[in-house]
Amino acid sequence: MLKRLTHILSIAAVFLTAAMLFPLQSCQSDDGPKGPELGVRDSLPFLQSYGVSTLISDSGIIRYKLISEDWFIYDMKEPKYWSFQKGLFIEKFDQTFHTEAFISCDTAYFFYEQNLWELRSRVFVKNLKGETFRTSLLYWNQQTHVVYSPAYMEIDGESEALSGYDFRSNEQMTDYLIHSSKGKFPLNEKEEQPHPDAAIMQEMNDTTKQQQANT
Repeated sequence: MLKRLTHILSIAAVFLTAAMLFPLQSCQSDDGPKGPELGVRDSLPFLQSYGVSTLISDSGIIRYKLISEDWFIYDMKEPKYWSFQKGLFIEKFDQTFHTEAFISCDTAYFFYEQNLWELRSRVFVKNLKGETFRTSLLYWNQQTHVVYSPAYMEIDGESEALSGYDFRSNEQMTDYLIHSSKGKFPLNEKEEQPHPDAAIMQEMNDTTKQQQANT
């Protein structure tokens, strides 16, 4: 799901850029009043878009939905990046339009020269296995194909719950490691677990029988 995100936004960026630039170029004229020169455009976004809501199809079937209140592209800053200051929500549908997976966060940045995503504040992810991930900071490096976070992470699955720090995962967030972890795991009911007191009593009885045999 994450790997698809950049492809979606790249296509959208092309269309939004074309929609902004072409009308301006066709209406340019040397006549009439002009505003003051802005000077070096080092702190201004190249593209600004508000109220972004897009449906994306795959093989003729709607599979993705993207929602963001704002989307800025800064091409003159170092490093260059996309900014979603008021949040980002990506949803993936199955063939019957039920939600399979999603990503949401309060703020998102994409450093496109480094192929690095940074999701911040109330990051919430649901993978295709139905597991959910909650954290305040999440990175996705598309060059190394690794998702990671140094922040505190909570993971909830159908049968287990984990929490800890230094999370590291594959891009699908289905194969992951987490350090300093704690959690709850179900016991296999088919396997009989001996009571600790019973084990101690058995050991004491064996010792007594051995002493009696020696005497």
